[in-house]
Amino acid sequence: MIWQTSRFQIDLSTPRVMGIVNVTPDSFSDGGKYFVPGGHFSAVFAHCEQLIREGADLLDIGGESTRPGAPPVPLDEELARVLPVVRHAVTLGVPISVDTYKPEVMRAVLDLGADIINDVWALRQPGATELVAAHPNCGVCLMHMHREPKTMQMTPMEGDVVPQVLSFLERAAHGLQAAGVEKNRIVLDVGVGFGKTVAQNFSLLARQQAFLAAGYPLLAAWSRKSSLAAVASLDMADRMVPSVAAALLAVERGARVVRVHDVRETVQALKVWAAAR
Repeated sequence: MIWQTSRFQIDLSTPRVMGIVNVTPDSFSDGGKYFVPGGHFSAVFAHCEQLIREGADLLDIGGESTRPGAPPVPLDEELARVLPVVRHAVTLGVPISVDTYKPEVMRAVLDLGADIINDVWALRQPGATELVAAHPNCGVCLMHMHREPKTMQMTPMEGDVVPQVLSFLERAAHGLQAAGVEKNRIVLDVGVGFGKTVAQNFSLLARQQAFLAAGYPLLAAWSRKSSLAAVASLDMADRMVPSVAAALLAVERGARVVRVHDVRETVQALKVWAAAR
């Protein structure tokens, strides 16, 4: 199983760890930790390099928080946050994903050599599908989101979310292929926490193998999510252990990429999982 991206063909026969790089002041987990206003990027550059030393197979860079209730970020601000980081990250020898839904940001980062577009809107913004389809080989991750970040947890989904999410992702992937994007460029994400209740999020994990029937690799993004804290009664600073547990459970149920904050610990856990197999 190969994920075709701009510069790399990523072998997904082995589960891959995607390290999270938030260039934001307000992300739910580490907002402001690496973001320094005024064009100072040394901390985030060092963070990128540290994640790779810890074993990250690829990096995911984002300049706009999509936490529940988050307001949208103006285009020029997102570009100012993301472009210097992408320009540096593409020199580090690993695939670079950019977490954005704005076609203008997609175009700019792909021009810099970014490998993957990771879109919480699944390319539903005007022009996004056409832009990705026009690129010869960039990878794309299509995620399910109910409503939008500002309102998604005010009125979560109702009923059994598994068939609803599966149907949405299949339609999005098939539509992208109809636009000319090869299937091996597409990965799916069920969107843990994006407009779902705690119980619904865990049903997505418990029944994750149902999504394998769609025929696309799965990316799992459980890291430090509030659903983990809800069942483990933990503050943000103590969510590493349940995050690693969720990543392992996701891999055991067929996920090929796990998007995480705690790269070193996740890599170590996956080595134990691999040895047991």
